[in-house]
This record gives sequence, C-alpha cells and structure tokens, in this order.
Amino acid sequence: MSKIGQGTLVSTRIRLARNLEGYPFPSHLKDEKQAKEIIRLVSSGLNRLEDFKLYYMDGITEWEANSLKENHLISPDLIARRRSAAALINDDRSISVMINEEDHLREQCIVSGLQLRRAYDKISEIDSKIGMSIKFAYDEQLGYLTACPTNLGTGMRASVMLFLPAVTINGKLRELVRSISRLGLTVRGVYGEGSEAEGYMYQVSNEVTLGVTEDEILTSVEQVAHRICELEEAERKNLLSGSSRLKVKDKCLRAYGTATNCAILASGELTGLAADIKLGACLGYIPIDGVAAIDEIVTRMRPYNINKSAGRNLSASERDVYRAEYVGEHIRRLAQKKI
Repeated sequence: MSKIGQGTLVSTRIRLARNLEGYPFPSHLKDEKQAKEIIRLVSSGLNRLEDFKLYYMDGITEWEANSLKENHLISPDLIARRRSAAALINDDRSISVMINEEDHLREQCIVSGLQLRRAYDKISEIDSKIGMSIKFAYDEQLGYLTACPTNLGTGMRASVMLFLPAVTINGKLRELVRSISRLGLTVRGVYGEGSEAEGYMYQVSNEVTLGVTEDEILTSVEQVAHRICELEEAERKNLLSGSSRLKVKDKCLRAYGTATNCAILASGELTGLAADIKLGACLGYIPIDGVAAIDEIVTRMRPYNINKSAGRNLSASERDVYRAEYVGEHIRRLAQKKI
C-alpha cells in the first residue's frame, strides 16, 4: 500500500546572523586577540544560561570538525577560518552558535519535520539571552547589520529540507524552482548555498530579509512548503500509475537489494541507494516505516562520522567495508517483512 506524502518534510532550520557592535566583521578581523575575545564574550554569556559545549576550530582534529559539518552543526566556512573560529553546541545538538564565520554569530536551530515557529521560538530565546550581555550591531532603518547585504534586516534565514524524488524524476523541478523564485524564495542543496542536491533532497528558504518581519518570513516559507508537498504527492501518484511504474519499482527494489547485500559501499553510492529505498518505502514497494531513520543512517555513514565512530582515521577502502556492513544490518532491521 502506498504511503503518499511520507517523508517529504524532512527538517526545519532557522538561522540568525548577528554581529557585535564595536568589532570589525570577521573578514576584516585581523587581530586574533579580538577574535578570541569575541569567542570568550559569547561563550561566557551563553553558558551562564544554557548548557553548551565550546569547540575551538583550531583545537579539534580535521575529522572532528568535518564530522560536525556532516551533521549540519557547522559550515565549511567556519572550518576554513579555523584559527579564529569556534562553535557552541547544545546537548541534543538541535542548536549551534557559530562564532566568527561570515558574521560574528550564526545562530541556528534544526528540528525535524515542518516546525518553523517552534524552531524560531527556540533560537529567538537563545538570541535574546546572548543579547543580554552583548550589544549587537543594529541600525534603526537597516535592522541587524551583517557582512552580506542580503542578510540585512531580520538577519534570518528560514529553511525547510524537502525530499522530492517524484518532482525530480518527473521533470518538474525546474518549473518549481522558477515559481519559488518569483515568491522571493530559493532552492539550494543539502549543505546550503553553493552546494549540490543529494538524493532528491532540497533546501527551500527565504531570500529577502530586509523590509519584512520574522513572522512574514515564517508564513511565506510555511505556505510554500505546503504547496511543494502537495505537488510531490501528486507526482508520486503519477509515478504509481504512469508508464514508468515498473522501472521505478525495479530501481527501488534493486537499491534495497544492493544496500542489504553488498560487501563494499562508497559514500556517494549510498546516497543514491538510500534515496531510492526511501522512494520505494514512500510508494509502498518496500516495507519500511519512518524513512527519517534512513537519513540518519546516511549521515552516520559519511566519511568523517565513520572516522569519529571508529576513533581513528580509516582508509577509504576500510570505510567502504565498514559502511557496507553497517548499512546492510540497519536497513534490514528497518524492513518489517521480506520483500
């Protein structure tokens, strides 16, 4: 039986860009003492109120830093600024505060599904607590002052991660991107601006931050997310009844068979297989409930996360063997019955 609509809304992220008054933007912050001072001010102020762990980018290994990136807790730009950057991450890893990235602060909250207002409330509370001990750079007309003019105003990016296999397969993505751009929103890949889409996963977010309120941004993104879900649902029904139905079913079942029976599995191959397994589950071809668990497996099996799990730097071939064993075992567990 088909599970139309399942797994489309993957996660929600709210990100706030902030800068401290009286300090140069990070791109002009040449004095490492000032950079460390900003880290100290932010971390001491926040840790008095919340339980966060501080990660100095120059104090952790490369694979530890990239593991945080693979879990969407920090950005590639933060890693590139290792000598002057840090991150504060809470216990359940739903909230992270990047320090001295493009802006002094990039505060973000990630929650599952479509929960824009819940995510906004959580990160807004953190933002207010930081602001109790630190004065942000703010202009009465321009709002929050940011390194990039596109973030002026609210400094807020509200985004939703969506799984859109049917829209992609049926050739509707380009039309969707055009219609979204006319509404002041944009479509990006899994890791945000400049990244490619992986496994039919797309990030939809607002482009406009100046001249609009936070509530208007949240409403706009939420409405568009619902419309996209309706389109994906319609296109999945087309996949079930169209001429390519058997080809799609065969591809999904082959992906399940490969993932549960291979001895070597590369990271890029896993991304494609997992996407087809999720699609098969959504269309009722593969007996798996809760496709979010498949996303978790993919994240755990990214190269640096595997190194972190193993506690050492594995070679590429060692990771491929490790990945094949782990994925085969855990995907089989998710299946409720034999196919």
